Amino acid sequence: MDKPLKILLVSSEAVPFAKVGGLADVAGSLPKALRRLGHDARLALPKYRQIHGAKFGLTKVLGSLLVPVGSDHELASIFGSVVEGMPIYLVSSNKYFSREEVYGYDDDGERFVFFCRAALEMLKALDWQPDVIHCNDWHAGIIPNWLETIYKDDPFFADTATVFTIHNLSYQGIFGPKLLEFADLADYGLIPHPKDGELSRVVVLMARGILFADVVNAVSEKYAQEILTPEYGERLDPILALRQDRLFGILNGLDYEVWNPATDREIAVNYDAASLDRRVENKLALQREAGLPLDPDILLVGMISRLADQKGFDILAEAIDSLLELDLQFVLLGTGEERYHRTFAKVAGKYQGQAAVFLKFDGALARLIYAGSDAFLMPSRFEPCGLGQLIAMRYGSVPIVRSIGGLADTVQSFDPTAGQGNGFAFSDYSEEALVAAVKRTLETYRRKDTWRTLMERGMRADFSWEVSARKYVELYHKALELKQVGRWQAGN
Repeated sequence: MDKPLKILLVSSEAVPFAKVGGLADVAGSLPKALRRLGHDARLALPKYRQIHGAKFGLTKVLGSLLVPVGSDHELASIFGSVVEGMPIYLVSSNKYFSREEVYGYDDDGERFVFFCRAALEMLKALDWQPDVIHCNDWHAGIIPNWLETIYKDDPFFADTATVFTIHNLSYQGIFGPKLLEFADLADYGLIPHPKDGELSRVVVLMARGILFADVVNAVSEKYAQEILTPEYGERLDPILALRQDRLFGILNGLDYEVWNPATDREIAVNYDAASLDRRVENKLALQREAGLPLDPDILLVGMISRLADQKGFDILAEAIDSLLELDLQFVLLGTGEERYHRTFAKVAGKYQGQAAVFLKFDGALARLIYAGSDAFLMPSRFEPCGLGQLIAMRYGSVPIVRSIGGLADTVQSFDPTAGQGNGFAFSDYSEEALVAAVKRTLETYRRKDTWRTLMERGMRADFSWEVSARKYVELYHKALELKQVGRWQAGN
């Protein structure tokens, strides 16, 4: 357990290079935390058009890498960079990655299969043998499949274990059966789904990662349990059940160097848990930015989210009039489905002076919302982990959440009798439950000493990546142990 490990994290996105969702935050932060623990963690991702060599100090590591695709080969180049001491490998291909967006193309299956094959061939060309390949979401789901099939007898990978992390089970990488030819897996055929005939006729890259990895994990303990049920299993719960003995949950961490109100340059005034009186200046700055009356005493509820059903916007749309009848202000930042853009644009017009809605992405404003809001709302239908509630607590904003997935693992509803809890949670997915939780929040907010205790409790909690990284190291050793058991069983 004390031996330093060599770990390659394979991800379709990672900060600071390319970010679409929370996966990028994990892929950019976890390997840095692993290196601080003494492990040789490295990262591989595609070199998208927006990743400029001059900005990131890229150098060409491999000029022409032949990548097998079906019965042929295609060329890739490998660029390298070092971020805070961590080696990064970027797979370059004008054919697959020189595009405006990260995802959303008809050939996404081929694009990410090519990326994964290039990553494996790159390791051989560089003669760097990882102990563990950590594959993230469906984009890297083919790698565990390959290491048990076309690379099974390759001595280079004989001792390499695989870990497959599910960040969001609803995105599965479903493609037609022709993708198997491109992936050099046509001889192995499709994988029958235990209960779903439709999924038996297609390639589900998420399912392949689940079925072939040495261990599988989800990004919170609660979510790992939830996805075993039909309600949250997204039709893959029967496949997950087959691997239940190898399914674990590890909560995502938060990069406390990036998210730190004491040093954040984007907020109006810096502060920490010992200087909370200074925080009110950020609230006033947020009210000015949002065009709301300057009032340090009114409850200001913030929300930063993708506007979608998953994030609870269907029940929020039903509840918003009841919420804005209460003595509070509301600030929303985010983009998403057009129907919710229309709904909340009308809310901003109807409740001028009480509600402000910013239908855009604005990193600086997001930080000001974390630093200036009193409470932070996340009424999600499902939430694998959630980073918003962790950031909010780090900045002293008390979370109001639906008790689901990672939100249930991190936010315990305040119990005024016992004096325990760090936020406000509700279970039923309904307008009534949401409104009731906000009313409980408002009642507690009026007790200033109690509220300050909740703020300090959230700010002093440790949701750092160091805690989660140690759990991942344990998981890597578990994967290596199971890999060896599998080899022994195969040999006997």
